[in-house]
Amino acid sequence: MDALIDSLTGDYTGTRTTDLHNAVYLRLMTPLGQYWADPQLGSRLHELARAKDSATTRRLAQQYAEQALQPLLADNRDRRIDVSVSRPAQGDLRLHIDVEAANDNLQTFSHPVKVI
Repeated sequence: MDALIDSLTGDYTGTRTTDLHNAVYLRLMTPLGQYWADPQLGSRLHELARAKDSATTRRLAQQYAEQALQPLLADNRDRRIDVSVSRPAQGDLRLHIDVEAANDNLQTFSHPVKVI
């Protein structure tokens, strides 16, 4: 059991988790190559902070998230990961991530991505 990280604030919540919440959060929030213990951990989502709000940027956000979460499939912690992108407001993208864990537990995550 790990200490649960609040995906909105990045702080610990004071509770414990046994699901993949922290693994998904850390892979999306950490810039690729910036974690000293594992240079393959992370995503390229931080590169979109200066990107224009366009269909191309939404496709890139989806691809970057899928690439970042791929190791969870490779080490058999997940069976399936589906990523979709919505645009709730100008300059704000929202990643919707459905993760089917190896124990058949379906989890849904939402992750904000700021763009111009």
